[in-house]
Amino acid sequence: MKVLAFILWGCTLGSLAHAQSAAPATEHAQLPSNASGVVNLNSASPEQLERLPGIGPAKAKAIVNLRRTHPFSRVDELTKVKGFGKRTVVKLRPYLTILGPTTLEHSLKRR
Repeated sequence: MKVLAFILWGCTLGSLAHAQSAAPATEHAQLPSNASGVVNLNSASPEQLERLPGIGPAKAKAIVNLRRTHPFSRVDELTKVKGFGKRTVVKLRPYLTILGPTTLEHSLKRR
């Protein structure tokens, strides 16, 4: 009986870890004080995407082109877009979501 309980407990922990990794980006990190929202990778306009640091017109267009045929099911899938590595995605993750509206009103780029 103890073995069965231990196995079930381990399965529950594995499920929780998977659920946390698939959770929307806004649940993982707090937004910096200068941020006023998030950008939805699946619905944001190129202009809205360009509000993010490191994203210019070419990268915004690449995101829009990819999502036309393959909508994002996880923020981490941004690495499928040329020019986005794991480090870039980690840096942008607090500002990204795949659920809900784009609510980022101001550019996060340094002036």
